[in-house]
Amino acid sequence: MHVKSSFAVGLYLIGLLLATAVNAQLRLPKLVSDGMVLQRDAPLKIWGWAGADEKITVRFKNKTYKTVTGANGQWQVKLPPTPAGGPFTMDIAGKSRLTVKDILIGDVWFCSGQSNMVHQMNIHDVRYAREIAEANDPQIRQFWVPTLTSLQGPQNELPNGQWKAAVGEDVRPFSAVAYFFAKKLYANYKIPIGIINASVGGTPIEAWTSEQGLTNFSALQATIEKNKDTTYTNSLTRRPTTPANRPAPPVDLGMAGDTKWYETSYTPKGWRPINVPGYWEDQGIKDLNGVVWYRKEIDLPASMAGKPAKVFLGRIVDADELYINGKSVGKTTYMYPQRRYPVPADVLKAGKNVFVVRVTNNAGKGGFVPDKPYCVFAGADTVDLKGTWQYKVGTANRPLAGGGFGGGNPAGGINAQNQPTALYNAMVAPEINYAIKGFCWYQGESNAGKPQEYEQLQIALINDWRQKWQQGDLPFLYVQLPGFMDYSYQPTESGWAVSREGQLKALSVPNTAMAVAIDLGEWNDIHPDNKKDVGERLALAAMKLAYKENLVSSGPLYQSASVEGNKIVVSFTNVGGGLRTSDGEALSEFAVAGSDKKFVWAKAKIEGDKVVVQSDEVANPHYVRYAWADNPVNPNLYNKEGLPASPFRTDQ
Repeated sequence: MHVKSSFAVGLYLIGLLLATAVNAQLRLPKLVSDGMVLQRDAPLKIWGWAGADEKITVRFKNKTYKTVTGANGQWQVKLPPTPAGGPFTMDIAGKSRLTVKDILIGDVWFCSGQSNMVHQMNIHDVRYAREIAEANDPQIRQFWVPTLTSLQGPQNELPNGQWKAAVGEDVRPFSAVAYFFAKKLYANYKIPIGIINASVGGTPIEAWTSEQGLTNFSALQATIEKNKDTTYTNSLTRRPTTPANRPAPPVDLGMAGDTKWYETSYTPKGWRPINVPGYWEDQGIKDLNGVVWYRKEIDLPASMAGKPAKVFLGRIVDADELYINGKSVGKTTYMYPQRRYPVPADVLKAGKNVFVVRVTNNAGKGGFVPDKPYCVFAGADTVDLKGTWQYKVGTANRPLAGGGFGGGNPAGGINAQNQPTALYNAMVAPEINYAIKGFCWYQGESNAGKPQEYEQLQIALINDWRQKWQQGDLPFLYVQLPGFMDYSYQPTESGWAVSREGQLKALSVPNTAMAVAIDLGEWNDIHPDNKKDVGERLALAAMKLAYKENLVSSGPLYQSASVEGNKIVVSFTNVGGGLRTSDGEALSEFAVAGSDKKFVWAKAKIEGDKVVVQSDEVANPHYVRYAWADNPVNPNLYNKEGLPASPFRTDQ
């Protein structure tokens, strides 16, 4: 036993020494890698890890910089400000040697937020097919930060990641907003543009803020402390034993029989008509969460037979799988992506083709989102898929005790990426040594449920990131939420409008700029397709704020209002060459109210650089609102530079 024990200890020590030796190898953070873009005209930090007390030499642009690692093996050197240029090579040597190649020096922008900053060119490859096909921008590069979370504290490294140039197919993973932002800047200044993109769909602003940045938010601080306790978080995510009285998940009848409902040998019985697109709750199916099957026989011309094709199925709430002639050709697991499914060449045939879609809905209205493209096309032929289909319910989930429906997560638990500090710790903290030009931020949808908090949370984020980067008041550019959801044809209250107001008020922080996007939304899509105008409006803001150009970078912003008899006169900043309407029609989306704050539509007209608003229904107006809705119908106040006015109200 003693010999075996000594032998085991020996093996352990050898393994420990080997592990230590491996860990002591000279290494660099993933950001400091081939193809990187370094910030011009700013002090630069280059850092990494090696053995304790190891001498490190960095050679760059014919100059040598030396340091010695600390006891923890970390090292850092500082490089002086350097003008734009490249490509360059950097050699780093300790007991081993590394070389970083193809380095450019230009402007680096840290781009972050939720899904509208995530959305890659690839997702919008129909609208931007030409831009993708012609992409040849080797001086525009992106480092995509992988989705990561940490509840325990800031991390100092990323597990993976690399710099990619916007050339050919490599442009597809670029954030569309960030790409068009960078492309406009490069076109104007002809210097390399680097994008560090750290974005995750469906995430709140507090997840992107550090613990120090949330000091003034007591409830969030309490959550942060609780989340540091791994015993607590593990207890939330541990799946409890299913109670004996919990009903088993219902069986999908479409998949239960010997012949599945999508198979060509299946004979449909008891199917009912339904319109596509449309939600089934609007077509006689009440409060159903579960699985609904759709079926339609589509006649295709012989010219489409045997060719590769593509099916556009708009958007579907929530998940779907498409079968054509018995073969599965595509599926999506959640509601937001646009459904664009490639069809292999051997699937379509001349004449009758059976299309079957299995739709799963977990909550709210299920079905096919209106005002989206629904068609199949191959070569020069396109066949419309809209119209009357047949449907049959495969599963009707039973409501669970305590609310909700079957198909949810009975284990409860927490979604780590939505917790305060979780994304900052894992996806932002590893980059704060890397010098940048400024920030681009597109987020807010996930905080729209508590819009009153957003102004202070955004201000906290701005101050927090600036403090972490230690580069002074870095330019902070952000996108105001676009229009979304049902159009409002009467004056109304709106959580999204309150969120936009919070974003507007965050302009009180020095060296910030906001791109108004009220006109770029889609009522039926939280991810509007037009990303180019968003990116270019951010670029305009950057040109004004960061590059000190003498230009109009914003649409009109509310400045003040004065009551003059039965009228309210509104003044604006950023009128540019003057106020106008985008459509040549009268101003719309203005409402006024008396002291009772009961708003009615008003007539508004442009008089010089002001807007005069009045209504025959309100003799003594006190307050005015503009475009105050989740999705205003026609917000048409612009300046002559073609930039829209921000929504506002005076009755807060």
